[in-house]
Amino acid sequence: MLQGRNILVTGAARGLGAVIARSLAAQGARLFLADIAEADGRATASALGATFLPVDLGAPVTIERLARDLADATGGTLHGLVNNGAIATGIGGIGFETIEIDSWDLVQRVNVRGTWLMTRACAPMLRQSGSGRVVNVASDTALWGAPRLMSYVASKGAVIAMTRSLARELGPDRVGVTAIAPGILTTESTEYVPEARHRYYAEGRAVPGVQAPEDITGVVAFLLREDALALTGQVLPVNNGFVFT
Repeated sequence: MLQGRNILVTGAARGLGAVIARSLAAQGARLFLADIAEADGRATASALGATFLPVDLGAPVTIERLARDLADATGGTLHGLVNNGAIATGIGGIGFETIEIDSWDLVQRVNVRGTWLMTRACAPMLRQSGSGRVVNVASDTALWGAPRLMSYVASKGAVIAMTRSLARELGPDRVGVTAIAPGILTTESTEYVPEARHRYYAEGRAVPGVQAPEDITGVVAFLLREDALALTGQVLPVNNGFVFT
């Protein structure tokens, strides 16, 4: 269902983004991978036959450059954007009273402003396709309020709110915007999570145990399909049935 569709995945050098990219490549998408980690990004893109585009989501000029290069490569037509790029490592386990202002600002700049600017830069190409889809990767921590992670939780809450607003603005052009809210996944970016938190998640899921990035990919692929427009504006907790308590 994704054969021939031009899709951009941010934060795709490793972790969840790389797993999503592999799934989309297997379904025939023409992939463009973006990340600040150029060496890993180029290696991932090369393995998938994809095109790598360097970007720093905290630096608007690099987003603008990516959009120009993407427009040249696709003829100005983009069918899907997966806003996965975000800062998660190194910001957990810190009480809200001790978060450094510079750290807070960096997380919001990358996770929130970066998502907005990437969507804005890609919007003309998504409209041009006639069936553009945006999938924003949020987090279920924003749905239940995980403690000692407030800068990240706040940023993902903003992504959820932005998803609903963008869906309204882009809907008349038949561009769908949805968000997924995964639970804690077993990736490099969650190494900081205490073992007790992993156990709490594992025991509270309808499907017991840890959640792997591969558990997310089918939902992302479905939301990128041409026939998934009716789900626009929705936020899907993709967390193996975790019960919020």
